[in-house]
Amino acid sequence: MRRFALALLLSILPVLPAAAQDWALGGFDPVAYVTAGRAMPGRSDIATMWRGKLWHFASEDNRARFEADPRAYAPRLGGMCPLSIIDGHPQPGDPRRFLVHEGGLYLFRSAEVEREVRLNPREILGRARAAWRDRN
Repeated sequence: MRRFALALLLSILPVLPAAAQDWALGGFDPVAYVTAGRAMPGRSDIATMWRGKLWHFASEDNRARFEADPRAYAPRLGGMCPLSIIDGHPQPGDPRRFLVHEGGLYLFRSAEVEREVRLNPREILGRARAAWRDRN
């Protein structure tokens, strides 16, 4: 029986990374950043599809909040790192490196960038938002 279970698991492993590519925030709960102030893993059985991505939640309540107003919880700047936008080469932020500033979720590509933005969020995020608007 153990061999069968192992064979089954090994047969689906190549599929998992492809499926995870459609997961928003690497499976972290977008509402928890705002309400709990931390990156909290979502549950695979509590999810919703929005903008072509599967968003996971730690609770049914968080899913309901997100579904009522997804833009309030989705990362700003398309989830791109603010400093990479300012530098002219947008890179995705790491969902474990974040800041909730003035109600918006911002993701950073590294701990170093996170520290830098936390020292002066108003100026850096303002510059990133302006550069983002100019690009889009």
